[in-house]
Amino acid sequence: MGAIGILKDKCTGCKLCIKSCLFLAISIVDKKAVIDLLKCNLCGACVGACKLEAIKLDKETVEKKDLSAYKNVWVFCEQRKQKIQTISWELLGEARKLADKLNTKVCGVLFGYGISGQAQEVIERGADEVYVVDEKELENYLDEPYANVLTELVNEYKPEVILCGATTLGRSLISKVAVKVYTGLTADCTGLDIDQKERNLLQTRPAFGGNIMATISTPNFRPQMATVRHKVMKEAQVQKGRKGKVTAKKFEKKFYASRTKLLSMVEEVEQTVNLCEADIIVSGGRGLGGPENFDIVKELAMSLKGAVGASRAAVDSDWIAYSHQVGQTGKTVCPKIYIACGISGQIQHLIGMQSSDIIIAINKDPDAPIFNVATYGIVGDLFQVIPLLAKKFKQVCGRNSQSGQVPA
Repeated sequence: MGAIGILKDKCTGCKLCIKSCLFLAISIVDKKAVIDLLKCNLCGACVGACKLEAIKLDKETVEKKDLSAYKNVWVFCEQRKQKIQTISWELLGEARKLADKLNTKVCGVLFGYGISGQAQEVIERGADEVYVVDEKELENYLDEPYANVLTELVNEYKPEVILCGATTLGRSLISKVAVKVYTGLTADCTGLDIDQKERNLLQTRPAFGGNIMATISTPNFRPQMATVRHKVMKEAQVQKGRKGKVTAKKFEKKFYASRTKLLSMVEEVEQTVNLCEADIIVSGGRGLGGPENFDIVKELAMSLKGAVGASRAAVDSDWIAYSHQVGQTGKTVCPKIYIACGISGQIQHLIGMQSSDIIIAINKDPDAPIFNVATYGIVGDLFQVIPLLAKKFKQVCGRNSQSGQVPA
């Protein structure tokens, strides 16, 4: 896309360029500036900083695609064991808003085996058309066949926007497709909108550790692609009997070829509710002191019929599996009640749970940042507070279950 270089006869090694480079791509060797091309993103900041004009940057003009050939908003509908994941319903709800602003259609994309019957469910959630590829080779997710098939669909139908969940599967798949079709991709979006004048997708996501919100667009390339975090958008409502078009696609066997194969799938067995689907989550952090102390967190979660979450510090210490991690590098959750036990409340964790309806913080440090976002705060020893809460909730929930009442 371009080239950058140092004019050795002009460079004096003054280091002004080093101070201007945000990517630490410049160093001084033998009193001359040297640019690490693996780190440089050709932003040009160093060119302006160099008073001796010793840095030359040539950017080739990018030939724009014919953007008018691209239309419709696509949603990749992730499924496991023939069950469409709820992130797909969230994306379909948001896709409808975007499509209305673009005056175009919403299309679902559904891959798997024995899943053709699920297409109507996608239509009832707002899709105008569903592209279905129902093949044995797509029963379980594998990078190559999924990416190959989706790329072929994109090249054939030319969608204007593609949305995918920021799940383990979604992050793996959509990045490969973006490279294959040569377009941009914004990961982990928390907000989407349309610049109606330019028909650009405005993709908002946290940056610099969540300290700022960056809005990104892809003005010269199509499709515009984004992954979206779970539980940050409202699900599309079911419209029973809604009509739409189902397009079944077939591809040559070469597109299903894979250099890897699935030997077995070992599912994590949990006594508590799935983290992403839970209305109540009890999370533990570094304040628990060790993995054995997660038992009291699990006991409290079970007394509330909720899920167990964790901070990154607890996961990094191998106290609990990564699947429980809440935060910027874990899962984004939006339960009705979130109970944070021994979690200080760093920004990376807050990004993943601050949209919860009610936040209850338990921490012995009254100055812990978690209290700044908490609806209710309990300053005390969690090893005393949590067992008392669990005991009380068991009593209340037990009485209500016997009387048929739902606990408030």
